Amino acid sequence: MEAIYEKLLWLSHELGKEERGLAILGEGNTSVQLDAETFAVKASGCTLATLSKDTIAVCEFESLLDLLDNEDMSDHDVDQALMDARIDSSMKKPSVEAMFHASLLSLPEISFVGHTHPITVNQLLCGGWAQSFADQRLFPDQIVCCGDRSLVIPYTDPGFVLAKEVHVRVRAFIDEFGQPPVTIVIENHGLIALGKTEKQVLSATLMAEKSAKIFTGALQCGKKGPVFLSREQVQRIAGRPDEHYRQKMLS
Repeated sequence: MEAIYEKLLWLSHELGKEERGLAILGEGNTSVQLDAETFAVKASGCTLATLSKDTIAVCEFESLLDLLDNEDMSDHDVDQALMDARIDSSMKKPSVEAMFHASLLSLPEISFVGHTHPITVNQLLCGGWAQSFADQRLFPDQIVCCGDRSLVIPYTDPGFVLAKEVHVRVRAFIDEFGQPPVTIVIENHGLIALGKTEKQVLSATLMAEKSAKIFTGALQCGKKGPVFLSREQVQRIAGRPDEHYRQKMLS
């Protein structure tokens, strides 16, 4: 179990490096599945760059997943539900986004989740380019690390309402494409990366930020704006055995 905590802390510290511009102060949150019943998530208000075992909350899946069946919850009720979901009352309050972490970690093959607010990604998400950034791909490694397309979540009130949107839209994405998204973009908010390993989550996050930098650069420098790969070209990269091997090595 200690090794799992170490992986979560490593991921958190990597995502929280200030020079990367992915998350500062109390921004962002990370999580890992511990077993079929519990998961660990960053505590509310703590900093990814300095996260420690003392600033991680362990929660029950069932307690938080059951909340997603509710039509509405007050802020007070959400706060109380988060506190009640802890397996130990001495632990700090879980992040308000713990509910969508519970939903995503309950998916097959997903063991780690990283949510960040990358500067360049958010330039696109706040500038009306979220759908294009999610649907289109510019270069092969973006496909390898971020998937052949991302899921877009319209701006939604963080916490309970956002968790419900993530829960519904991710499962609709799976129904349509047969697998969960590797990356999710939330308009005017940020990025979520999902993975079987902590390295996959970091790779997806870093590549999403690089992709956003190339996208914004192409908007400024391109004669016709960004030149996207065709869907056929994207599917070719997504289906190549050598790219699957590279993806495995990266994660």
